[in-house]
Amino acid sequence: MAVLAMQSASTGLKALNTRLDVIANNLANANTEGFKSSRVNFEDLLYIERAQPGTENNNGDQRPTGLSIGLGVHTSGTQQDFTQGPPVPGVSPLDMMIQGSGFFRVTVEDSLGANGEAYTRSGNFTTNSDSELVLANSNGRRLNPVLTIPADAEEVGVDSSGQVFARVPGEAEPQLVGQIQITNFVNPTGLSQVGENLWVESSASGPPIAGNPGEDNRGTILGGFLEGSNVDPARELIELIRTQRAFEMNSQSIRAADETLQSIAQLRR
Repeated sequence: MAVLAMQSASTGLKALNTRLDVIANNLANANTEGFKSSRVNFEDLLYIERAQPGTENNNGDQRPTGLSIGLGVHTSGTQQDFTQGPPVPGVSPLDMMIQGSGFFRVTVEDSLGANGEAYTRSGNFTTNSDSELVLANSNGRRLNPVLTIPADAEEVGVDSSGQVFARVPGEAEPQLVGQIQITNFVNPTGLSQVGENLWVESSASGPPIAGNPGEDNRGTILGGFLEGSNVDPARELIELIRTQRAFEMNSQSIRAADETLQSIAQLRR
């Protein structure tokens, strides 16, 4: 019946609406440092099986195909793309970028992340009133482990291994003031997004594995640069057009099913 067609098409409209939301979010964050784009994965729903393949007739012949009618589609999940974004020149000596895998670890509220910890690819750091290294975002999340920059430092820099150096008045050479750590996960796509360019641990991501940059397949630090968003605007616009066309086709299916039902209703007249 045409009712099944309407129901299947309606699931398609709902799934495509979710895809449109994700594409819009990707495009909105095309200039967000450390942002990772997402894609929507679809899967088909259950099937009404009206005839099984392989059944035999009275002559012993097997039916070569079955007769199944699908009930539509739904979104199975969103999958994050953790490919590295392009390097963007920073404006601060505390700007840094991870080249390779890994995340910076910051302190958050216990209600937001497991053990009060969250993770980010955004390296736009600055100092707070206590000279501690914090993210230059709306909440100033503190780097974990805490790293303090001398208040009178005249020059600050970070090397590829995450060592932070600062030169203070009266000293000819920069002094080591701290070590930045990078955290890896077995399954980073299982991390939960909570906004602010932050991810938090989940049971799907596995536990955090912290260590120094450049060790055990962790990325290295590139000082003076930020990691740009990995959103490809051209690809997203193509996906947007495809989504629009698919939405129109599903809408046409509903119109065709509606016209069929109207024709059936008029047969008695």
